[in-house]
Amino acid sequence: MPSDLKKKAVKGMLWSTIERFSTQGINFLFTIILARLLSPSDYGTIAMITIFFAICQTFIDSGFANALIRKIDRTEADKSTAFYFNIFVGLICYLIIFISAPFIATFYNQPILTPVTRILGINLILQSFCIIQQAELTSKINFKTQAKISLIGVIISGLLGLCMAYNGFGVWSLVTQALSSSLIRTLLLWILVRWRPTQKFSKESFRNLFSYGSKLLISGLLDTTYNNIYPLVIGKFYTPAQLGIYSRALHFGQFPSETFTRILQRVSFPALSTIQNEADRLKNNYIKFLKLSSFLVFPTMMLLAALAKPLVLFLLTDKWSEAIPLLQILCFSLMWYPVHAINLNLLQVKGRSDLFLRLEIIKKCIGIAILVITLPRGIRAMCYGMVVSAYISLIINTYYTGKLISIGFLKQMQFLFPIFLNSIIMGLIAWGLTHIISSNLLQLIICGIAGIIYYAASNKLIKSSELDELVSIVRNK
Repeated sequence: MPSDLKKKAVKGMLWSTIERFSTQGINFLFTIILARLLSPSDYGTIAMITIFFAICQTFIDSGFANALIRKIDRTEADKSTAFYFNIFVGLICYLIIFISAPFIATFYNQPILTPVTRILGINLILQSFCIIQQAELTSKINFKTQAKISLIGVIISGLLGLCMAYNGFGVWSLVTQALSSSLIRTLLLWILVRWRPTQKFSKESFRNLFSYGSKLLISGLLDTTYNNIYPLVIGKFYTPAQLGIYSRALHFGQFPSETFTRILQRVSFPALSTIQNEADRLKNNYIKFLKLSSFLVFPTMMLLAALAKPLVLFLLTDKWSEAIPLLQILCFSLMWYPVHAINLNLLQVKGRSDLFLRLEIIKKCIGIAILVITLPRGIRAMCYGMVVSAYISLIINTYYTGKLISIGFLKQMQFLFPIFLNSIIMGLIAWGLTHIISSNLLQLIICGIAGIIYYAASNKLIKSSELDELVSIVRNK
């Protein structure tokens, strides 16, 4: 990686790391406090409607953001066209959500969902106004500004939600937190990013962006619907409290996995897009991103699985104890999230959104079949099904990577298996130590430190290139 691109990518990754860990960390802290004040059914109520908002948000973006980031010769007409289209779709989506709210409430037999859905739907309009500003910052690998915006938004919205929860507003605390976060983020993006639409809507730009973005839209809809179908099904066939338990377990598991992955994904996509036509550089840097993300995520997820019991009991109290086995199972699925994401990133970098769509269709068909099989057997069985689905998806996602840059499933596993094995050993060490320590807090501290020391020492002993790369990044800031 030439010095200019490497310097820009490393700087972007560091600021992306600061943004993700500061904002997600603070948000995670607020979530812990809110979970102690609120009930599982409050979280279950919000989780019931997540799928509807996620689908709408996918329509609002329509793949245009990634299309703009990837397009090296993007023009003002492209940006303005995407901007107007996003707002139009945002308004249409809100209208649909507003009208559909009573039917959603009837579907779940939860009357409170009507006002909750209508008020939370305002988020769709707010978010449609700032997608292009976000894409502008990402295309320039400018995560410093995004870090400032995210940090301010999460602190203010978290404090508002916390005040309402403390005063007994229940589920409305979560609605206020989400709505205020979007409002603050939109306002700050408009203030700090100087871009404004200067061109009229261009049919030519729309066709150009849509030819690439439409396939990502369909892929995104499939992925979003599938990822949120579990809360939909659990909310329909189980109680709000059981859905709340599942959603907290998933949230705890997604926090480290998605945080690490999105840091590298947000940097890798624009960085690799700039060298999309240079085969050797693309291949070498792709491997670096893949190995570094796994080096961070694999041990984190195994440590989380090992310490799930003391973590949940200490942070959330025993009213959330049913989330412990679900979290442990989900860790073995979510640990592969960075590998999935970076493989799919490559297809977008190469402009093969058609292959991206094809893979999504195949994976989702398999995933739905697994869901149908596991649904009658309970939520824990459904989580085991997610693990099986993740490993099948791993084989499928790496198929076209092998075709495009000759790094298929077997080669990727050759790179990743030593990291995977070492992470498993670290997790077993931490888990074994929990059985000889009684205090939840001491288990978290002693077993966590022991696991980290083992992982760092073992990688130092075998002279891990990923450890050297990580140390180099930190030292060079």
